[in-house]
Amino acid sequence: QNQQGCAGLPNGGTPELTEKIEQAIVFYAQHLAPPARRNHLNRDIVAGEKLFTTIGCEGCHKAQWQTGELASSPASSNQLIWPYTDLLLHDMGSGLADGISEGLASGQHWRTPPLWGLSQVKVVGGEAAGYLHDGRARTLSEAILWHDGEAKASRIAWGRLSAQQRQQVIAFLNSL
Repeated sequence: QNQQGCAGLPNGGTPELTEKIEQAIVFYAQHLAPPARRNHLNRDIVAGEKLFTTIGCEGCHKAQWQTGELASSPASSNQLIWPYTDLLLHDMGSGLADGISEGLASGQHWRTPPLWGLSQVKVVGGEAAGYLHDGRARTLSEAILWHDGEAKASRIAWGRLSAQQRQQVIAFLNSL
């Protein structure tokens, strides 16, 4: 029903974008720099990054990737990037399920989102902006606590950290 409502809204014609405008937008998006890390040498942030790895978060939020050869975007070819994702689908448990299946993915399966730029969520989206795929988590701590399924062991390990150690992990996440 929502699809019908969208289809009935005014549009800019067919196609809505000229090929020239589309190419300009694609070029712009391909050449955006990833968000820069902040305060990455800070003692608490360094400690938080080590804890992030120790409790298993890097199993899905893989720190670095090497891009391949991209004929369509030579400037993006063979670059070392730090997105903190494996870009794979993971079963995150029934608490995050939305009941929508797509292909072989059930409503419990979610693609690991890149964490780079995480520090900008509230800057760009305002204080009401949330975390996770649907914004349900108001804080990074809440987002971590929603992890279940394949990430359950990491969530439990997070809960066993001291308050200071949890703050260090949050400081690390806020540096991304």
